[in-house]
Amino acid sequence: MPKIILENVTKRFDKFVAVDNLSMVIDDRDFVILLGPSGCGKTTTLRMIAGLETPTEGRITIGEQVVFDSAKGINVPPGKRDIGFLFQNYALWPHMTVYQNIAFGLENLKWKKDRIRERVNEMLSLLKIEQFEKRYPSELSGGQQQRVAIARTLAPSPKVLFMDEPLSNLDAKLRLEMRTELKRLHANTDSTFVYVTHDQLEAMTLATKVCLLDTGVLQQYDPPLVVYNKPNNLFVADFVGNPTMNFIQGKAQINGSVAEVEMLGHEFTFQADEEIEPTTVPDAEQSAVPEVAEEEQIPATENEQPTDDRVDVVIGVRPEFLRVEQGSLVGNIYTTLPSGMETTVKLEVGEEIITSVVFGSVDYPANSEVHFSIVGNGVIMFDSVSRKKIAMGSITENR
Repeated sequence: MPKIILENVTKRFDKFVAVDNLSMVIDDRDFVILLGPSGCGKTTTLRMIAGLETPTEGRITIGEQVVFDSAKGINVPPGKRDIGFLFQNYALWPHMTVYQNIAFGLENLKWKKDRIRERVNEMLSLLKIEQFEKRYPSELSGGQQQRVAIARTLAPSPKVLFMDEPLSNLDAKLRLEMRTELKRLHANTDSTFVYVTHDQLEAMTLATKVCLLDTGVLQQYDPPLVVYNKPNNLFVADFVGNPTMNFIQGKAQINGSVAEVEMLGHEFTFQADEEIEPTTVPDAEQSAVPEVAEEEQIPATENEQPTDDRVDVVIGVRPEFLRVEQGSLVGNIYTTLPSGMETTVKLEVGEEIITSVVFGSVDYPANSEVHFSIVGNGVIMFDSVSRKKIAMGSITENR
């Protein structure tokens, strides 16, 4: 299976930039998921790699072959890129049986009949649909049709399998089953999968790497747990995770790897893993101040206020790091959402609404008072202007 390399790939539709200067490497046998909201450029990226869309600029390599290069005028057609493409609507031939649908592409490739029979049997067994060999698509459920479509796509042994939201037409239970099958299929075939979805749960459970896009710009490209635990910026932190991360506005006075943070009406100490480097200037330094020669400087008087060197920050806390019925912080129950295995608890603290996840079937009366604490070493500090992550660490209340 090949490595796929995208170098400075851009796609414009008139003045609209769908994908903006995207560079990434999809390694051999990766399961890469292109993730993001509608209109972020994920499907356009998939189609450009597959050859179904022509980039405006850049270079794309699949294995040893350059399949697109805007500078050299190279644009290899989809049929010669040795890829498989699984569409959202399955696109099965309604007048053909399951066997015929899977064999169709192999017949077009002029495979011998005995080899076709062997390969189709292999696909039927791999996708566990042997018993449906003689049925027509109309006689199959959505999940069974999906398996047939995957078998047909895999039959010619393409170098790369592309999938564009293949599970979006299935109900929730069937989507869960098909996620399991896709992950098993990827492990068993040693193929390279490139998969488009807007569902962050699919990305977290299936991918070896997640490519998260927003308005055509790459926000983060990492394994799913890295994206979840160490998001690059506020967009990534907000998009990945359900319930979403708590974003608490605060003011921080930063000194090396320690910051004194005012938030939720309390003072906290944030201990970072590394030195904190804010990307914006403190409030007091935002306006230009003319330089004064050293001999002209006037010493401060006792009546002058000290300079406020605090910066605006956003403290990101995953719901699992906010523990209800522990600690000295106090909030009121805004609402609870029990789901059986766990309960989502929303707390009102001053003007903030923050979220906790409690394991087990528990419930709290609305407006009741509860204590809570912020625990763990996965608390994140973001710069409120640049929206970038500037530190990770732990936070404790000052008493």
